[in-house]
Amino acid sequence: MSSEKLKIHFIGIGGIGVSALAQYYLAKGHKVSGSDLVSSEITDSLKKKGVKITIGRNTIPKNIDLLIYSPAVKIRNLKTKIPALSYPQALGELTKKYFTIAVCGSHGKSTVAAMIGILLQRAGLDPTVIIGTKLKEFGDSNCRIGNSQYLVIEADEHFASFLNYWPKIIVITNIEADHLDYYKNIKNIKKAFNEFVSHLPEDGALIDGRRDFVSSPASSRFARLGLRSQSKLRDFVNPSIDMRKLRRILKIPGEHNVFNSLAALAVARVLKIPDRISFKALASYKGSWRRFEEKTIKLNAKRHTLISDYGHHPTQIEVTLKATKEKYPRKKIWCVYQPHQYQRTYYLFNDFVKVFRQAAVDKIIITDIYDVAGREEKSIKQKVNSEKLVRAVKKQNVIYLPKQKIIDYLKKNLQDGEVVIVMGAGDIYNITLNLTERK
Repeated sequence: MSSEKLKIHFIGIGGIGVSALAQYYLAKGHKVSGSDLVSSEITDSLKKKGVKITIGRNTIPKNIDLLIYSPAVKIRNLKTKIPALSYPQALGELTKKYFTIAVCGSHGKSTVAAMIGILLQRAGLDPTVIIGTKLKEFGDSNCRIGNSQYLVIEADEHFASFLNYWPKIIVITNIEADHLDYYKNIKNIKKAFNEFVSHLPEDGALIDGRRDFVSSPASSRFARLGLRSQSKLRDFVNPSIDMRKLRRILKIPGEHNVFNSLAALAVARVLKIPDRISFKALASYKGSWRRFEEKTIKLNAKRHTLISDYGHHPTQIEVTLKATKEKYPRKKIWCVYQPHQYQRTYYLFNDFVKVFRQAAVDKIIITDIYDVAGREEKSIKQKVNSEKLVRAVKKQNVIYLPKQKIIDYLKKNLQDGEVVIVMGAGDIYNITLNLTERK
């Protein structure tokens, strides 16, 4: 894109990634508008920043120069001759203009990207950051505009979106079976990650946190975090030493977050940021929006700890519940979970059953599956539901409740001082908002 100021319209502007990109172009002086099917905290925030947003339908204004749309939107249904890019395509164009650090993987992308962004900021490298969560350090935003060559992004693998990106540093947090509606099997997922790694230039760096490493350009530098590959760790991190120190200083709970911070530390060392700055930055990180976000709430004059979490994959649920138990070993723990997408629930059904059977918490409420518009197959929606999941778990402390009955159930059954985790990537977040607004 040229330096001229454009009129850019975003379809699906309420999405966490699309909204960040909209803020980027707004800050660069372009005229930004957008549309989405439903209003949200994100769309309300964008309106306050001067973005004109249409809610309820995906409209395309006249006289715009560029259309950017969410991958969830079926562009073939949009009758327009206006130049159009998907969100990954538009972000991909930016990655070619910056020294881009891309964080990918099945879990931990937002946390690692946030840590790296804050770390670079504290080191005076003034990065631009576009991620899938909001940070208080960035003005409660998912976008930070910097004036340097550095761009930190969260590189999503769904629909192979990350193949649009051309970074100088790639961080792979882990690879697991997910998005099987698109990939069908783990072999295809690994193939896509391999192709993404091939986008690295000859002097690029791969920081690989997995146990089964992808192939990579022979000339790339590596910082491998897998504990079974100790010989590779000497390049940038020493797990036995660095992890002990990180466990002592981190404010966010969970062993998975120790690994997340180790990946961020590896990036800092690639960029030759002094350790004193890196450890200080990581020690200051207090977490981000919907990533083990803790609040105190009152129900019936009783105080409780509320944890809002975006986790929606079996592994994310497992590590979050484990971290909660480690932090609150003597408290009764409740989990309110909303499955995200019928297809994920169907393909990973046995994994969900196993996680909920083994969960060391006192009560689990599973509500109806969040229907992701445009991504669900009717045949699969007929095969799976939350009540079927609860029956398969076969535990008395795991129950089904429709979403509208959850708050009343909590009011009647919560005792003073208990912990409630509200978890999922869908509109279960409205339960969190309702609970935090109560006095």
